[in-house]
Amino acid sequence: MYIDVKNILHELNEEIELLKSKVSHEPKLISLVVEPDPSTLSYLKTQKKTTKKYGVNLEIIESHNLEEDLNYYNEDKSVDGIFVSRPLPKRYSELDIARNINPKKDVEGVSFFNIGSMYYEEELFVPCTAEAVVKIIEENTKIQGKNVVVVGRSTTVGKPVAILLLKRGRDATVTVAHSKTIDLNEITQKADILVVAIGRANYIKQNFVKEGATIIDVGINVVDGKIVGDVSSEVVEKCEVTPVPGGVGSVTSLILIRNVFRAAINNSI
Repeated sequence: MYIDVKNILHELNEEIELLKSKVSHEPKLISLVVEPDPSTLSYLKTQKKTTKKYGVNLEIIESHNLEEDLNYYNEDKSVDGIFVSRPLPKRYSELDIARNINPKKDVEGVSFFNIGSMYYEEELFVPCTAEAVVKIIEENTKIQGKNVVVVGRSTTVGKPVAILLLKRGRDATVTVAHSKTIDLNEITQKADILVVAIGRANYIKQNFVKEGATIIDVGINVVDGKIVGDVSSEVVEKCEVTPVPGGVGSVTSLILIRNVFRAAINNSI
């Protein structure tokens, strides 16, 4: 069975409308893009339509010097939020973003300050996709004491999801697996909740999961012109699974927009 995220989207829409009523200007969001590929451009085109719908002015800037541009827009008082599009070319890393982005404009929640705050269980701006994953899990099942396996250890999804689920009050027991994990399917079969963010189309099959598990599919892959997740469609016969598209990505987009309004309010104080 597929997991329905309509309730979460409704709640986020209500929160956005409330925040919007407290902002006296059109929030401005900058997306810095370095050597964009077709999938990145397609994603940003969709994001631009979405942000416009919610009254956010998204400007897409092609960056030739990421550190210099981050420092420039950090100081630009007309800019409320900044995010850097992925993938990044090899000359840059996530660390370059984390150390240079202004935490008050860091609507993706990747700066040293925001990640550090999350580690100490203060959720200011946290990575949007990770927050989306946790919201979906909280909406659909009890977390406390559950055995959660996160497949993927990225700084924007895998690691922050693990930290968020360990937080007091959520109290999950978390295992993080990755490409070097031995006998991965033996580990995932024990999961009450499985979060998959490895970027490999249809990788998780029925033999990787146990009956009745909750599966959060973070993957976005293009196969024969169609967007598919990291979890094979056959798994829905055995578990509750988030759809791709229409699952984690939909929630992530609204969290980003909500964060822009939060930043606009904070930056005007």
